[in-house]
Amino acid sequence: MNDILQQLTEPWALRALAASSLVGIMCGILGCFIVLRNMALIGDALSHAVLPGVVVAFIVGQGISTLGFFTGAVAAGLLTAIIITWIQRNVKTKNDAAVGIVFTAMFSLGVIGISYISRQPGTHLDLKDFLFGNVLGVTNDDLWLTFGVTAYVLVSVVAFYRQLFITTFQPIIAQTMGISVSTIHYFLMLLLSFAVVAALNTVGVILVVAMLITPAATALLLTNRLHFALMIAAAFGLLSAAVGLVLAIAFETTPGPAMTVTATAFYLLAAFFSPKQGLVFRFFQKRKLQRRIRLEDVLKAAFQQQQHGPLTEDGLLKNLGLTRGVLQAQVQLLRSKNLFEKDRLALTEAGREEGRRLVRAHRLWETYLANQMGLTTEQIHEDADKYEHLLTDEILDEVDRTLGYPTTDPHGSPIPARRGLPEFSLLQLLPNDTASIAAKQPGEHVTSRLWQLGLLPEVVFSVQKKEGEYIEVEQAGKFIQVPNDLARRVKIVTVDG
Repeated sequence: MNDILQQLTEPWALRALAASSLVGIMCGILGCFIVLRNMALIGDALSHAVLPGVVVAFIVGQGISTLGFFTGAVAAGLLTAIIITWIQRNVKTKNDAAVGIVFTAMFSLGVIGISYISRQPGTHLDLKDFLFGNVLGVTNDDLWLTFGVTAYVLVSVVAFYRQLFITTFQPIIAQTMGISVSTIHYFLMLLLSFAVVAALNTVGVILVVAMLITPAATALLLTNRLHFALMIAAAFGLLSAAVGLVLAIAFETTPGPAMTVTATAFYLLAAFFSPKQGLVFRFFQKRKLQRRIRLEDVLKAAFQQQQHGPLTEDGLLKNLGLTRGVLQAQVQLLRSKNLFEKDRLALTEAGREEGRRLVRAHRLWETYLANQMGLTTEQIHEDADKYEHLLTDEILDEVDRTLGYPTTDPHGSPIPARRGLPEFSLLQLLPNDTASIAAKQPGEHVTSRLWQLGLLPEVVFSVQKKEGEYIEVEQAGKFIQVPNDLARRVKIVTVDG
């Protein structure tokens, strides 16, 4: 450990740490936009396509020049981005195929050029340094260039955050606001080219895509807010570079791959332990959902059995297919939630309400599948069993409205009313049925609307017809059309004959 700390205080180690940290921050931030725009392959393409620019810069500058390499590499990166975009828009070639064609061609030209130059006497241009980086050989000029590029990228992202944000998520809306999507695209390509060139000395062209993608992907597993993702990605990029460099020195291995492996390790930790999207979280969420579904299945079965007679343990066992021990445990848990009576096998009022909601969800969804999706009655039961546990009251209300407030499912079973609505409503009556409006309605709003329509309580009326959005009744010689939405809320009292 003392040897490692001593090495880290050396000037070459400090330069390497500073350069790699700057690259990690820059690549992490840009990577968020690259990942969200599904442009990971373009980042890989630009990292490989800069090599011809390096070759041209070496020839024109007659030797190694930090500024020359930077200019040539950026020019090659922009040229690659322009060619890829032109092919994607003007040639009948798949987008990913266009990227692959251009970057492999540019990379091959760069390899040929470097191979040619390295064979000339008195020259040294090692292809391996460009492919895998040479962070331990970073000079002061390289460090200052990396610092300048990082500062420029950070300032650009802050200055154009709004444009980058809206063109990433809503490009059509961006166009209506007068924001040029193409301009922002090419500007992002420019920033990406800068980042790739700055990373040449640290991780090299092959591994730079990992620094662009992995910290960003890690951040997006931890948050769905872009500004938070940018900060988290920058932090993971910094940590990956710094920790990777220390590990490389400790184990005497290549720094670039060590940084990449470190970034991947952080990603795997987030993939498993992310509070909302991690595999461990999803595993426990799935287990929790399975336990809830089993509990609700017991509750629904109890409600249905209690509708037709006394609730018995043997009856529940027959319907559910559970062992007696499992059923008793479920009943005990339902008792703890005040859904079962404490001293006998019966549902409480809250249990009946929850059971009614589950049956309503099941039968409404069966009706939707049959009426809207065209499925047969044999096909709908299993799907309804699955989704009855996931449908919210809001979704069920929308399904109910779409179906025209049906009163029975495709099997002929009655669909329970929503909580707060009468068990037997005006909407459930058929033509020629007679009834009277109950004196007490579910709410004052219902009473007020009935008064406005002229429907009097405790006065017999008869249903004339049910058409589309309303039901027509006759009361005291007056024909009144009641909208379905109101009819389903009106509590009635049936009249014989």
